Amino acid sequence: MDPFVDVRILDNFYQTSSFFPMPVVLISTIAESGRTNLGPYSLCFPYRVAGEHSMMLGTRHDSNTSLNIQRTGVCAINFIPDHKRYMKNCVMLGFPGEETEEKMQNSIFTLQPSTRTAQERKPGVQYPEIVLEAVQVFECTWDRRFPLKDDPASPECKFVLSIDKIVMKKKWRDSLLKGRGFPRLPVDYGFRDNAYFWFTKAARPYRIPIPKEKGVTTDAVQFAAQRIDPDIEWQEDAYARLVRVPRVFLTRVIRQILEVAKKEGVTEITPEYLDKIRDKRSGER
Repeated sequence: MDPFVDVRILDNFYQTSSFFPMPVVLISTIAESGRTNLGPYSLCFPYRVAGEHSMMLGTRHDSNTSLNIQRTGVCAINFIPDHKRYMKNCVMLGFPGEETEEKMQNSIFTLQPSTRTAQERKPGVQYPEIVLEAVQVFECTWDRRFPLKDDPASPECKFVLSIDKIVMKKKWRDSLLKGRGFPRLPVDYGFRDNAYFWFTKAARPYRIPIPKEKGVTTDAVQFAAQRIDPDIEWQEDAYARLVRVPRVFLTRVIRQILEVAKKEGVTEITPEYLDKIRDKRSGER
């Protein structure tokens, strides 16, 4: 078996000292001119995933994207599909030192207005356009509660971006809700060899079932319920009532509960409401 050997840890270690797969997204922001700026990024990952929902974005402190977010407080994260011509254009759009007007002349992407409704917009805020070719878009607001830099002298900025809205092409929204089908999104290994950016195509996802003996957890129940209908709230104790439902029947049971709740105008699932449904079904048998 091939032994491990030491690798020197250099700056930009994720690409100079390792093989680290990353996403490729286009961050849209508003330049001082009022025009939408597109900047390709790979250092963009989920940050807070429960309760509050946000992404972490790492940028150079003097990049167009960084300066625009600091000035306006808003941006959009556009997840573009994996096409070689898109990646080629991303490399061109990521060239440092160009102003928005100059580099956007080379963009091949189609822009459309933000999907925020009038009620979702804040007075006086101009929201960036989003990329029509994207599979999904996170429309975000910069969360200023978190420090922008760990060290004031650092050349890096770290933005915590609260996710205000997620929009998705209908085809993929349907696939997401059904739990079947995945878009092909690009994978970036970063700038290497002092000459190239390296990308790889994602293979078709494969699935591995959760062992039956592990049973169903309250987290699994919550995840399934929120995917089916996020508008109906559940009390924690109500989730716990369904942990004994066999995993293969869990989605069907939750759908039936939510269908009944909607018909009856119920907006919150409680343990008592689950008892009521159970008793009603028992009486019908």
